[in-house]
Amino acid sequence: MTTTQQAKIPATQNESWGLFGTLGEHAEAAWPIAMTAISDATNQPLDSVRAFLDSRHGRHFADDVLNGLHAGLNLRDAIHAATQRWMGWTIGRLTSKQHGIPKGLPYLTGFVIHCEIVEEATAE
Repeated sequence: MTTTQQAKIPATQNESWGLFGTLGEHAEAAWPIAMTAISDATNQPLDSVRAFLDSRHGRHFADDVLNGLHAGLNLRDAIHAATQRWMGWTIGRLTSKQHGIPKGLPYLTGFVIHCEIVEEATAE
């Protein structure tokens, strides 16, 4: 993602939950790194990534980032490691049935798209 695109990164709409609420003191620095890393990995728009990071799934992603920080990684490396791990997992049969995400899709991609759809459906 280019610097011009980074300037257009949407702000969190959920400072008390999701990635932002979970990362606490690291949240401000982590937000643009995570937005960019996830958008680049999933090829999804930043608004979709924002919906994911503001969701309960974003909270779980943030837990994975915190695990990386506790293991000694710096913030950028912890976010990239979590992104790669989530892209390495695939949607299984049960998750597909529960959430309507196609089986076999990378986990991160599936949940970014799912969160966008849920957000759009609840906004109507």
